[in-house]
Amino acid sequence: MTAGVRQQPRGAGSPRPRPGARAGLVGWLTGLALLAGVGYRLWLLGHAAPPTNSDEATMGLAALHIARGADFPVWFYGQQYMGTLEAYLAAPVFALAGGPSLLGLRLPTLALYALFLLLAWRLTLRLTGDRWFGLLVVALLALGSDRVVKNQLIAGGGYPEMNAAGVALALLALDLATGRPGRRLVRWAAWGFLAGLMLWVDPLVLPYVLATGGVLVAFCRRDLGGAAGGLLAAATVLGAAPLLAHSLLTGRNPLHAVLAASGSDATAGWAERLHGGLLLGPPLGMGFCAPGRCATWQLWWALALPVLLAVAAATAWRVMRRPPAAQGAGPSPRAAAAMRLALVLAAVATLGAYTMSSAAGLTPVESSRYLSCLLISLPAVLWPLWTAARRAAAPGGAGWKQPGGWTLARPVALVVLAATVGTAVHATWRSAQTAPATRAAEARHAELVTTLRQLGVRQVRGGYWTCNRLTFASAEEVVCAVVDDTLRPGFDRYPAYRREVERAAAPAWVTPTGSPLAARLDERLRAAPGSLDLVTLDGWRIYLPRT
Repeated sequence: MTAGVRQQPRGAGSPRPRPGARAGLVGWLTGLALLAGVGYRLWLLGHAAPPTNSDEATMGLAALHIARGADFPVWFYGQQYMGTLEAYLAAPVFALAGGPSLLGLRLPTLALYALFLLLAWRLTLRLTGDRWFGLLVVALLALGSDRVVKNQLIAGGGYPEMNAAGVALALLALDLATGRPGRRLVRWAAWGFLAGLMLWVDPLVLPYVLATGGVLVAFCRRDLGGAAGGLLAAATVLGAAPLLAHSLLTGRNPLHAVLAASGSDATAGWAERLHGGLLLGPPLGMGFCAPGRCATWQLWWALALPVLLAVAAATAWRVMRRPPAAQGAGPSPRAAAAMRLALVLAAVATLGAYTMSSAAGLTPVESSRYLSCLLISLPAVLWPLWTAARRAAAPGGAGWKQPGGWTLARPVALVVLAATVGTAVHATWRSAQTAPATRAAEARHAELVTTLRQLGVRQVRGGYWTCNRLTFASAEEVVCAVVDDTLRPGFDRYPAYRREVERAAAPAWVTPTGSPLAARLDERLRAAPGSLDLVTLDGWRIYLPRT
């Protein structure tokens, strides 16, 4: 066979795909990945998944009060931190729908996720210029383990909006740092408003505010002395206005409440903190674990992440240190490298702050939600891995065989990249398997609400994880006061409910089947037969006092 024949593959004579055609293909694939990510979460919402709880119901009750014009809370009920932005976003949905619902509460969080996915794709292109890498980032963010979809869809305060805002801050700062023409003052105002807004909503995103702000100072310090600086300051104050106004009116410092919530008033040993923060935290918080637990083999990401962060920081710093002649025309390569470095440093600060908190040692599984913002840094973390793997995956291309011979870094990069995708797919599959059980549990709760209405019960007592969920599901037709497992008054986030229950002549008791509270009420029933009428449902027990 001649050389000429060898150069004619099957279908010879057809032209090679043009760069525009390849760009069109990757564009279609990226669009499909975007739709798949949103569609998967919409399917979860149709199954009432992830499972709701009383904390999310508390945000729903705040949205209900806002929609009715009865209350306009600044903070999550029962505390002096974590702004109620999600309640204000859901209130118009409730008003248009004619009442509250779990789906109506979560539609704004689904929209925030879609915005995050779109902005992450745009930021990846601005940082790297590689559309195929942008597709990879979108595909990974379209997946969703148990912990990830909880952070993105549950309207429990702060988490759904932080990632969208963090990516937007990075994108706005990069546009300003690279001198992108048009609407520069608008970008300054938008960055300031988002930064202030996030200070009110949840300070967990503060490392990303500071890191992207550092890029602005490094590349645009001259602008800060003019109209842009004034507009930035005014917009920041406007975004943080709820926090600032409440602090001025009440004299309270929200930082104190934040420190208490982080576990600073509790004690956990450093061994527990390091185990929860550095070993369990990264794979749980970034979507590599099954619901509620991490198998040993899934912990590999905890070992890989520090290496990837170090390599990403080193490669970004190397680009920044190159002489201007080696970077190409304009400030874009250096600014993009600076932003990648900023995102890496923000991730390190987030991981370090979480590891230092006692929450990492005391409740590592649930507290891994504090690492939600790490997904913002995903394009910067994976970029060096992608560049090494792509060179390895291109036979005959540049970098396939360098003069120095085969290097270990390239096949390792391919393996790590494949393991990243494979582990995330497995965690997503495991999470999706829980959706039917969640829908069945929600149906049982709906039956509980219907039964209470049929019985004419309007005031009840129950546990913390029963009360506000029941009150929200009934649109406040059933009002619940919290008790602990010894039947003593518990923590009521909205004290008005307790006052109403205490005014009732004979409030009922509602408990999950098999709970300690149910066991205590069963003891009372045995000690005083006939004092309570028991109504049993699938998963629930209703105790009706006889009058």
